[in-house]
Amino acid sequence: AGDGDGDERLRLFLGLRLPDDDLDELAAWQARELRPAERSVRVVPRENVHVTLAFLGSRPARELAGIVAALEASAGEARACGHIELRPERYRETRSVGMVVLADAEGRATALAGDLHARLEALGVYRREQRSWLPHLTVLRFRERPRLSPPLPAVGPLVPSDAAVFLSRLHPSGARYEVLESFRLGG
Repeated sequence: AGDGDGDERLRLFLGLRLPDDDLDELAAWQARELRPAERSVRVVPRENVHVTLAFLGSRPARELAGIVAALEASAGEARACGHIELRPERYRETRSVGMVVLADAEGRATALAGDLHARLEALGVYRREQRSWLPHLTVLRFRERPRLSPPLPAVGPLVPSDAAVFLSRLHPSGARYEVLESFRLGG
């Protein structure tokens, strides 16, 4: 990833990608369990399912190299500590999304997120949220809460394959994500 045009703005986030087999299982679960009748509900497409580490929003392209370097360093630290394992713990709805909250029994994903947040803050490109980082998969988006209570997907442990810098492009049919750079985690 290069620096790009310094004045160009990029909508960026950093996340953990999952292996194809896990994504296939999650997509099958979404098709079975998350199909309420309301038209205001949108299932997150298989290719967009990930564990968000940090949402950066609109950033100048000139910051990209530093962001990539921060993720590379954090991924390297995580790789040295052993692979990350996440397990579905519960389904939860907020005002606009349905998610599968993930248990991080060994705390390795949480440690990766904390290390990454500190590096991004040092670069001046991120401000930590007040609440603790919550590993989760956003699986549904909606305007009105459908109040679902689906069984948990029969997957796990989820072992992220890599950590990636994503470019998010907004479209009327939903966001489209492009991986700009990724770093192996050992999963």
